Amino acid sequence: MNVTRARSDATFTVGIVFPMSGSFGLVGPSSELSAQLAQEELNANDGVLGRRVELVPIDGGRDPAVVAGEIRRLVDVGALDAVAGMHTSAVRRALIPITANRIPYVYTSLYEGGDRYPGLFVTGETPSAQLIPALDVMVDDLGRRRWAVVGNDYVWPRKTAAIVTEYLHSIGVSVVFGDFSPIGTVDYAQTVSGIERSGCDGVVVLLLGDDAVAFHQAFASAGLDRRCVRLSPLMDENMLLATGSENARELYVSSGYFETLGTSESLDFSGRFSSRFGVDAPIVGSLGQSCYEGITMLGEMVDRAGSAEVTALESIAQNFSYDGARGHLKMTNGHVSQPIYLAKAGEFDFDVLVEITPRRVS
Repeated sequence: MNVTRARSDATFTVGIVFPMSGSFGLVGPSSELSAQLAQEELNANDGVLGRRVELVPIDGGRDPAVVAGEIRRLVDVGALDAVAGMHTSAVRRALIPITANRIPYVYTSLYEGGDRYPGLFVTGETPSAQLIPALDVMVDDLGRRRWAVVGNDYVWPRKTAAIVTEYLHSIGVSVVFGDFSPIGTVDYAQTVSGIERSGCDGVVVLLLGDDAVAFHQAFASAGLDRRCVRLSPLMDENMLLATGSENARELYVSSGYFETLGTSESLDFSGRFSSRFGVDAPIVGSLGQSCYEGITMLGEMVDRAGSAEVTALESIAQNFSYDGARGHLKMTNGHVSQPIYLAKAGEFDFDVLVEITPRRVS
């Protein structure tokens, strides 16, 4: 899109921000196709406010300041009606000052929780609903009481690790090792050695894309997969295939969506996706699929409010619900709540074990 011209009044233009490059680029293709499916479904039903939905793909895998600069130029010339997408919390934090009070911004990725700004609407999972109940299963049912936490060195892993550590300590469980690496790390030998020396029997993994793949391969190569379980909130089928099933022993994932999820809404979505893009299309894991949820919710929310103005959307954000591939979901105060499932890695996909809910009051 030429950023020197404003959008057409005949279109509803959304900047869709997802990783096309960098460590997180592994999930880019499924993110793009999921957003495209949502766009096509909206357009088959009169678009948004009677206007045809147009997506402007923006690479969210770059430095946050670079992504923010591109979004700022587009917003300043009136080229976007909204922003949506799945990207890191570092990118989200760079975009909020640009979009707040100006245009709606739907953030679809799991994140550390807590953000509330005018026009920001969040569809992703947060640690209190996604990780804490999964840890209860690991502690109560599997008897894992000595934990390590590894992650990338930015806001989401750091804040999530703090939440996890505080919770585990509150129930008398130890966190005996922690390590955070820059995004793009490929050598996890020292991290794996530290885990081995710690004597832990469980590891919470808060790593992105290619970084997670490299870690899981190093972890298994050291034989730690025979002693420790791994639990991650950020691990989709594309990352699992890259990791290799031989490196995914005792790897558990908690998420609001899996490709193998057997709900009627999920099966229906999978069928529509396969029919549209073919059997050779990228597997739609939770990360990419979240872009479908975000575009779908944005369209329904704007139509419900009768306007894309932030004030109009905020007026319905306290008690808004919509139907997506993850079921009938409700938004409260700008945040969507959703069912969360615990799954175990298999050869090519995940075996969904159980829907999880908090079993303790933290």
